[in-house]
Amino acid sequence: MDQEFQIEERAGTAPPVIAVSGEIDVATAPQLRECLHRVIAEGESTIVLDLLGVTFLDSTALGVLVGALKRCREVGGDLHLVVADPRIVKIFEITGLTSVFTIADSAQAAGAS
Repeated sequence: MDQEFQIEERAGTAPPVIAVSGEIDVATAPQLRECLHRVIAEGESTIVLDLLGVTFLDSTALGVLVGALKRCREVGGDLHLVVADPRIVKIFEITGLTSVFTIADSAQAAGAS
């Protein structure tokens, strides 16, 4: 597992901000899935997922994000992504997910306060 992978839940923001750093892949994606599902189960319907520190993500990671988006929308919310790295943005463009997710370049632009 990548030693740099971390998930940080930032307190005191609305909607909640979850910041991820490192690589999100088959080894680390389950941790992210568990975190997102827990936050949604605790009653949050909209989440800002800060991916500014992410250096790589694979198809497993995309699956986790799409699954979390569906869960958020089922309870009347949304999953906003914060992405600035052109390589990561490109993954969302290539897969057509830029039309599915709200993608911003900062947590503030994604609606967090």
